[in-house]
Amino acid sequence: MTDPAGAAEHLDPATADRFLTFEREAWAALRAATPLTLGEDELEDMRGIHAHIDLDEVAAIYLPLSRLLNLYVSATQDLHRVSATFLGAIAPKVPYVIGIAGSVAVGKSTFARILQALLARWPDHPKVDLLTTDGFLHPNRVLEARGIMNRKGFPESYDTRELLRVLREIKSGDEEVGAPVYSHVVYDIIDGEQIVVKQPDIVIVEGLNVLQTSAGFTEFVSDYFDFSIYIDADEVDIEHWYVERFLALRESVFRDPDSFFRAYAALSDEEAVATARGIWREINGLNLRDNIAPTRGRASLVLHKNADHRVNSVRLRRL
Repeated sequence: MTDPAGAAEHLDPATADRFLTFEREAWAALRAATPLTLGEDELEDMRGIHAHIDLDEVAAIYLPLSRLLNLYVSATQDLHRVSATFLGAIAPKVPYVIGIAGSVAVGKSTFARILQALLARWPDHPKVDLLTTDGFLHPNRVLEARGIMNRKGFPESYDTRELLRVLREIKSGDEEVGAPVYSHVVYDIIDGEQIVVKQPDIVIVEGLNVLQTSAGFTEFVSDYFDFSIYIDADEVDIEHWYVERFLALRESVFRDPDSFFRAYAALSDEEAVATARGIWREINGLNLRDNIAPTRGRASLVLHKNADHRVNSVRLRRL
């Protein structure tokens, strides 16, 4: 464990003191004897558009994290049993909830899928569900009526009350909890479709603003998290990754006739880069600086990526 110069540069001094900082090698050593249970074929299926991840990264970063979370989940399950014994009741099955936050294009979705697969391989918690907050965006018709279509992904574009309801029911141990479904192709909520959460052992909640404290609310999304992770990187690198992803989408998803962004498929390389940088400057970069990055210090764990997408430092909140 070290505290290298600059390792906590993204946290204010008061917040940084609440974290233990590990360089990549020191964190990787905490894997201990945790086996690598993913193969290359499985990892390929979990990679997102233009995602950069290999088995070495899984072994060095994800395996120590899965080991830590396995210990935390087991301890929490024991705590529920002890509490039930004290109350003379049967311990309800209450999922352990993990929140994952970070910017657009920082790799949250791929990270969440890999973590889900690894956690599901531990015998004490084989059922791990993944919930993304995209499903809790207001439908486009609502955003258009409110004049905030260009602020999609900003705090005001989410139906926070509905997200809180879903998390409240999940944490209450309800047998089935329905949540809305979002399509990145049509860029909207799909009417009549739901994802159903049925008392899993663990729920991973992934989204841009899951660590925010919203004005006007007396409860927050993060109130329902047992553990939270913020995926961090320098903004210049995230913008570069966003542009790369935009170019990759231009050659794939944007070509779908049903795609909301199909007009972008015809852009030249130069036009596509300019368009992506404009979107970053006016929307995603602004949202990162104003709303997402300020929540970093609220996370239980902060993973910082280098320009090559590899995690170079890990900060774990002190107990």
